[in-house]
Amino acid sequence: MQPDEREELIAQYKDGYRVVAEALVRATAEELDAKPAPGKWSARQIVHHLGDSEMAAAVRFRLLIAEDRPAINGYDQDRFADRLHYERSHEASLELFRAARAATAELMACLSEADWLREGTHSEIGRFGMDTWLRIYGPHAHRHADQIRVARGSVKA
Repeated sequence: MQPDEREELIAQYKDGYRVVAEALVRATAEELDAKPAPGKWSARQIVHHLGDSEMAAAVRFRLLIAEDRPAINGYDQDRFADRLHYERSHEASLELFRAARAATAELMACLSEADWLREGTHSEIGRFGMDTWLRIYGPHAHRHADQIRVARGSVKA
């Protein structure tokens, strides 16, 4: 990955909490629970996903740095949504997302070029390096912020 692309993705990653928080400003309970279409997640479910996903991302990031050629396990996000009670209050998951992302961003600033070249093996996609991690998680929150806005806008008048 070229340095300019990395810096852009790091900036996007660091901005992720802000865009999600803005997408949730003044959300009503009805807006949090509205689903834009069958099989799509509500804003509340998206926030829980972000909390869970960010925990997985933080662990993956640390494994890539701390271990040599670590195994990176995939998980079924829909099973998480079904079994981890994504209908519950979303505030703790939003804070978890914020804190995990802030801690990882802080650690990111400590990395050397050699650290950015580290790799492991993902159980579903194979070769998984720091660049892959950043390309996934840099824009992740922004995509979900867009989905939150769509879900909130699907409330029937």
